[in-house]
Order: sequence, then structure tokens, then C-alpha cells
Amino acid sequence: MSDGHKKVCIMAWPAGHSRSPLIHNYWIKQHGLDAEYVREAVPPEKFKEFISHFRANGYVGGNVTVPHKETVLTLSEPDERAKAVGAANCVWYEGEKLRSTNTDVEGFLGNLDVVAPGWGRGLETAMVLGAGGGARAVIYALIQRNVGRIYVINRTVARAETLKKKFGARVHVAKWEEITGLLGGAGLLVNTTTLGMVGQPPLDVNLRCPASLVVADLVYAPLETGLLKLARERGLRPADGLGMLLHQAVRGFERWFGIKPEVTPELRAMVEADLAASAPPAKSAPHQKK
Repeated sequence: MSDGHKKVCIMAWPAGHSRSPLIHNYWIKQHGLDAEYVREAVPPEKFKEFISHFRANGYVGGNVTVPHKETVLTLSEPDERAKAVGAANCVWYEGEKLRSTNTDVEGFLGNLDVVAPGWGRGLETAMVLGAGGGARAVIYALIQRNVGRIYVINRTVARAETLKKKFGARVHVAKWEEITGLLGGAGLLVNTTTLGMVGQPPLDVNLRCPASLVVADLVYAPLETGLLKLARERGLRPADGLGMLLHQAVRGFERWFGIKPEVTPELRAMVEADLAASAPPAKSAPHQKK
């Protein structure tokens, strides 16, 4: 690691929505480091050039998100986890080599371990909605925890079939209309799609399921999605996307600064307040008086 002031960034296009600077600068201040974490809005056609001058521009590492998470694999030395997931979201230097990994895996697992202790004990069947990068990380994580059967459900069945080929016999493909029927035998439901996100259509799922079901949503804006609200109202154990976001940040910080930070209630409250402040105003009911 270099001496003196350290710079780290989030590389995205666009980059304005990212809460990563809020999280990492909180930890930087907490640990009294001479460092800063900034946003870098990098269009896809300029990403390769940006990475080629990454260290020269003073960076010791950074996070990578949409749309660069797959491209960065070819511009760095990915570890086995990043290769298996097919995407990286964290880069750092080892000597002169730019290394990369995927911390979404431990972000997902770490959040579940905190909010639903024992969730994986004896878990035989999980259901994953979606077949993108988030789904890949979740499937990899579930295989690491020895979940025996993982149903992948996506509107485009061909994309789900691709994940079955990639991850093997534990992955089973099902159709969207089969969700309700399969929930009866599942212990975990994970939404990795954008459905339910601010500005996106709602995720309409009938939670006809065992009382022990754990419901996780990777969406964190809004903080409580329609799916998680329904899960809470039915007495199920919900796990929100903000928890995953916070926990996935830990290993990157540790790689860059040699310190393992903690996800504290104070940090979560700060990010929650920021999300609330930037949330669109609620719409009034048609006949509501002003």
C-alpha cells in the first residue's frame, strides 16, 4: 500500500445514485485515515482507458458497478469468486497487479446471517427471481452454503437456462407462473430483479408459504419494497437490500486500507436518512384533501 493520501472511487455510468461514498467516507472518518472516496462517472467507451491510468491518477482501488462489472474482469486479475460469478465489483492493487473480486457474495450472506440467524440451517430449497449479475452472486453464495436446490425464475427462460449451465445440477429453471406453487416448499425467496424499485413496476408475488420463509430483496430504494412489506405483514423474516449494500462494502475497505470496518446501527441510520431525503414524494390519493 502506498504511503500518504489514498484515493478510492466508485466507477459507474451514471454514478450519482451510489451510496458507496457515504459508507466508505464514514469509515474513513471513523478510523482517522488520510483518504477519500469519490464518484467517477465513466462512460462504457472510456472505461478501458480510465483503468489503464487508474494508479497514475492516484487511486489505490475502487468499486465497480453497472455497466462495468463484467468488462473489468478482462482489465484486471479476477479471483476465483469473480470468475465464477462472471462479474467483479471491487478492485485493488497487489504490487503492480490490479486484482478484482466480487463482494456481493459475502454482502448477501453477511446480511442474512445478521437479520435471519440460522437461515441456512437445513435449508433445502431456495428461489431466486431474476437471472442477471445479482442472481449470479446469490446463486454462487447459496451453493457455498450447500443449499441443495435453487430454483431460478426469470421472465426470459433462456437466461435462466444459461445460469443452470454455468452453476450445475443444483440449479433448476422454473417459469414465472410457477412461483406460488413452488413457494410452499421453499425456505428462502430472493428478488434480484429491479421490480419494486423506485420508478419500476411492482413485484407481484403471492406469499403463500411456510411461516419460516426468509424473504430477501436486493432492491434498497425504496428501503421497504412491496415484497418486504408483505413479508413483514405476514410475520416472515425480511432482509432488505441496504443490509447487503453495507455488508458488501466491508471487504473492499479492508483490501484498500488494511482495516476491517463494522456495519453499525449508526451507519445504517445515516444511509437510511440519506435514502429517505432523496426519495420521491408520496403521491396523494385522488380525492385526498390538501
